[in-house]
Amino acid sequence: MKRSEINALITWAKDFLAQSNVRLPQLAYWSPSDLKSRASQLDAVRQLELGWDITDFGSGNFNQIGAVLYTVRNGLVDDPSVGVPYCEKYIVMKDGQHLPNHYHVFKSEDIINRAGGDLFVQLWNADKTTGKMLDTDVHVRMDGIEHIVRPGEEIIVRKGESISLTPYIAHVLGPKPCTGDCIIGEVSKVNDDHTDNFFLDPIARFADIEEDEAPLHLLCNEYAKFEI
Repeated sequence: MKRSEINALITWAKDFLAQSNVRLPQLAYWSPSDLKSRASQLDAVRQLELGWDITDFGSGNFNQIGAVLYTVRNGLVDDPSVGVPYCEKYIVMKDGQHLPNHYHVFKSEDIINRAGGDLFVQLWNADKTTGKMLDTDVHVRMDGIEHIVRPGEEIIVRKGESISLTPYIAHVLGPKPCTGDCIIGEVSKVNDDHTDNFFLDPIARFADIEEDEAPLHLLCNEYAKFEI
């Protein structure tokens, strides 16, 4: 992805969040120079990879497969002294986008439709040995109410509603086409994007960036690159 594209997407996401009365922490609005001036305060930010996260998952087609994410708070799986014992994210997606099919082994998560259009979700049970999708019913709770769905069946999560995903439930999700852009909340166990994302097809979790202009804000995996 080009840096100019990433800058434009962050600007779009900030505007959409503001229009939806969502304000991010002050870190989200700091420039690279702001980060450098506060580097001594940011040990936990670096370790926990808090901040902006924009990816097309290596698809080369962000408008179809991709998302703008912001990690508000997190912890470390192997060191409870750092951060908090849970994770919170915002996932901001355009109408027509979806996340690639994936599951987690450690993380349980609530996916919450915070604002915008309807959210569609498709689920499969993943085999705990092979990781392959199974042709078996999926048991899932939505706001505490148990549902049983067929593999790949479309579920609609409307504004204010949520769905709880446990380990080995593979999932695809995104704004329901033609219902509008969507702000999705994620509240989960501690999140480690490097070790606990298992994708059904090969992907690149973090985007390679072509530096065609200066960064507006740094991404959460770039602090070392820019010597923050």
